[in-house]
Amino acid sequence: MIFVNLPTTDLERSKAFYTALGCSINPLFTDDNAACIVWDDNTFFMVLTHAHFSQFTSKAIGDGHTTAQAIISFMVDSRDEVDEKITAGLAAGGSEPRDAQDYGFMYQRSIEDPDGNNLEFGYMEPQAAEDGPDAYVAEHGEGPDPVPGV
Repeated sequence: MIFVNLPTTDLERSKAFYTALGCSINPLFTDDNAACIVWDDNTFFMVLTHAHFSQFTSKAIGDGHTTAQAIISFMVDSRDEVDEKITAGLAAGGSEPRDAQDYGFMYQRSIEDPDGNNLEFGYMEPQAAEDGPDAYVAEHGEGPDPVPGV
């Protein structure tokens, strides 16, 4: 199991954002201080108020709007699903910090949640995932925005 702990300044807003992406809330591990956001059977986000998050670290909590410490990436089943996730996240208060990246064999889009935490959704052609991007590019040619060195 993977638990990603994220600080938030507004717990209800965060819950609305992540449920808009298709996640659910596990009420057994959700209260006024934290929400357990269920991505799948093995992946969870623990979204914690700043006061609660600070109980687990002696470090200052960064502002996700001005600093980045991690990008949480998910591969999904299609380019359409990438776009659907971003559209849902934007409607729920997220922001898209950069343009979509289309490498031909892989398509990615990024979104920041309302607290500035970075999420990325991507789709990779099955052949590229199995054989590597070099084999895919050799057979299909480079995409519109090739990855350097591939």
